[in-house]
Amino acid sequence: MRITYVGHATLLIEIGGRRFLTDPNFDPRLGRVLRRVAEPGMLVEQLPRLDGILLTHAHADHLSFSSLDLLPRDIPLFAPPSLARWLTKLGYRHAEPLAAGEDVRIGDLSVFAARAQHVGARYGVDRWRADTNMYLLNSAADSAFFAGDTALTPASHGLVEQVLHSSGRELDVALLPIGHAPMWKRAVFRRGHLTPEDALSFYTRLRARWFIPYHWGTFNHLTSGAHDAIAQLRSLVQGHEGREGVRILEVGQAWANKPDPNP
Repeated sequence: MRITYVGHATLLIEIGGRRFLTDPNFDPRLGRVLRRVAEPGMLVEQLPRLDGILLTHAHADHLSFSSLDLLPRDIPLFAPPSLARWLTKLGYRHAEPLAAGEDVRIGDLSVFAARAQHVGARYGVDRWRADTNMYLLNSAADSAFFAGDTALTPASHGLVEQVLHSSGRELDVALLPIGHAPMWKRAVFRRGHLTPEDALSFYTRLRARWFIPYHWGTFNHLTSGAHDAIAQLRSLVQGHEGREGVRILEVGQAWANKPDPNP
C-alpha cells in the first residue's frame, strides 16, 4: 500500500492493486481570496491510471468541478447519493451513488461507505445535498480509512469496528483531517471537524497502525494559517501513546507500509 499526499484532502491511495484519488482539488485558490500556499504534490498528467475517485461531500475545497474536468470519465466517481444525482445532471455520467452502509467491490478490493458528522451542502441552502461520506478501502492484505471531513462522535469508528475489528483484523492506516480554530470558534468548529487532539483520539479509537494527517499545508483559511494545525499536532504527538505510528507527509511526499522492491 502506498499513500501520496497531493494536497488538502486530495490523496492518491494505491491499495490491493488499485488506485483511488480522494476529493480531487488542483485549483490555484479557494474562492477569490484563499490562494494555495503549496502547489499540488502531483500534476494531473502525472497521476497513474486510476480505478476510481472518492468524493465525500459538496464543499468547494473537496468538490472542484474544474479538477473533475481534468480527470478521466471512464472510471467510477463514487459519492453520496444526493451528490451523485446532482453530478449526473451536470454531465458527470460516471458518478455512482454509494450510500452510508453500502459497499462496492472492485476486483479484489472492497470500498465501504459510512456517514460522517459534517454538513456538506454546497451553498448552505441546499440541505438536500448535505450528506457526507467516509470510506474504508479493504483488501486481503491492507486497509485504509479516509474520513473526508467529520467531527468525532461515539459512532465515528463504527465502520472499521464492523468490517475489521469484528473479524479479528486491525486497520492499517487512518487518513484523518486536522484543522485549527481560534478559541472563540472552537466549539462550533468541532461540531463538524477534527482538531489535532480529536484526530489523535480518533486514531486511537480506530486502533490503526499508522495515522496520516491531511487538510493542512495547502490553503490558508479565513481564521487560521495553512500550517497552524500541523504545528499543533507535532507538539501533541510527542506525548501520545501512538506516536510511533504517526506519519506526517509534506505535500508531494509518499509513504508505503512496505519497502519498494524496485526503488
